[in-house]
Amino acid sequence: MAAAGAAAAAAAAAGAGGPGSAPQGLRGWLRSAYRFATDRNDFRRNLLVNLGLFAAGVWVARNLTDIDLMAPQPVP
Repeated sequence: MAAAGAAAAAAAAAGAGGPGSAPQGLRGWLRSAYRFATDRNDFRRNLLVNLGLFAAGVWVARNLTDIDLMAPQPVP
């Protein structure tokens, strides 16, 4: 059952240009980025995406925490 699903997925990928082909245009790039980020069966990809999201969160936390939103604003 799983082999038939994998064969169908491989046939669909081959019909869409193959898994190693370059995406065409912005729509293809966005589609490939979405598929890269949401592939549930690839541990290394998921690790890379999660580490990237964690690093982005750390960067935001370190660089935006010194903004004091309650401080009085300068009068122009």
